[in-house]
Amino acid sequence: MDFDDQPPWAVPGKPEMILSVTQLNRQVGRLLEASFSRIWVRGEISNFTRAASGHWYFSIKDEAAAVRAVMFRGRAQAVGFVPQPGERFEFRVQVSLYEPRGDYQVQVETMRRAGLGDLHEAFLRLKDKLAAQGLFDPARKRALVPMPRAVGVVTSLAAAALRDVLSVMARRAPHVRVVIYPSPVQGREAAGQLTEALGRAIARREVDTLLLVRGGGSLEDLWSFNDEALAHMIVASPIPVISGVGHETDFTIADFVADLRAPTPTAAAELCCESRAVSLGRVQTALDVLGRAQHRILDRSGMRLDRAMALLISPRQRLERQGQGVDALLRRMTLCASRDVAARRQRLLAATQTLAALDPRSVLGRGYAIVRGSDGAIARNALDLKAGERLDVELGRGHVQADVVRTGSLL
Repeated sequence: MDFDDQPPWAVPGKPEMILSVTQLNRQVGRLLEASFSRIWVRGEISNFTRAASGHWYFSIKDEAAAVRAVMFRGRAQAVGFVPQPGERFEFRVQVSLYEPRGDYQVQVETMRRAGLGDLHEAFLRLKDKLAAQGLFDPARKRALVPMPRAVGVVTSLAAAALRDVLSVMARRAPHVRVVIYPSPVQGREAAGQLTEALGRAIARREVDTLLLVRGGGSLEDLWSFNDEALAHMIVASPIPVISGVGHETDFTIADFVADLRAPTPTAAAELCCESRAVSLGRVQTALDVLGRAQHRILDRSGMRLDRAMALLISPRQRLERQGQGVDALLRRMTLCASRDVAARRQRLLAATQTLAALDPRSVLGRGYAIVRGSDGAIARNALDLKAGERLDVELGRGHVQADVVRTGSLL
């Protein structure tokens, strides 16, 4: 062997290193892992075996070659489906060597159906386009009806998602009517039929909320929900739309344009309305508040009634009281009349006595006389009389006439 042909571990002048088969396979395995870190390989599955441990063993082949492959249980469970022999996929692999046999193989980390890389690019392009048009804007999304009378479900009649939704609705909200608008959810024509089913639901206007649901699957399985026409139909719907497509980690264009995205069909059914228990609880709380308010009103009304009844008397009692009042008034009137008559009589007597005392005729009885001139006026001053004037003299008893002989003062 020439020096240039020496292996890297051979040192000139020293004995060649002799490797065991195990060491050889280990060195080759390290070289393979270093040279092929993680790469994508496209091929067809054959000789597929699912072991009791959960690991998948199969071969990846094309028209001219094949390579053994293994996918360990944890990564296999994340795929979400079981591949079938003859199907073409793209595999992200780590190249390694199976040391016990010296067979080189690949460890598969993830896999997708062949051509899904193009689908993902198409998904991203449509997502960016619709986002630029404002279809994902939260401000334009409609609020859900908190207590819908009816809920519509757009999905396949054979879908497990439909059974999940119906089960949840029967358990949580049996009072809410469920209307199904059937449509395929997978296949070449599914997107158009989903759009038509959603359009029927909108046109019939018989539900308050719409659920667009489907179970989990690959990107290709969910591709019907990445349709531009379907997205515009969801945006134009006057009825709020909840999307529940795939698993929690799955996202479709329908999820972005819907008024609410649920992680699963079951979650969509739970989010579309309050449960019956919550609604009954709210009703009971309202009834309790109303009952307490009613009791307070009745208590206050009862107190007012008691006070009114205390003031209320029967007509007979009122007449008796009025009669008693009339009797009292009569007694007072009688008493007041008697007192008034006596007082008036007393005043009359006093006036009579005063009048009698002032009566000039009573004075005449004591020897005085009233003298009247010829004109009939009482003579008060002798100087007012004239000699020869005839006078009338009134005495205590009778009258006399006299002529004035002479007048003069008593001075």
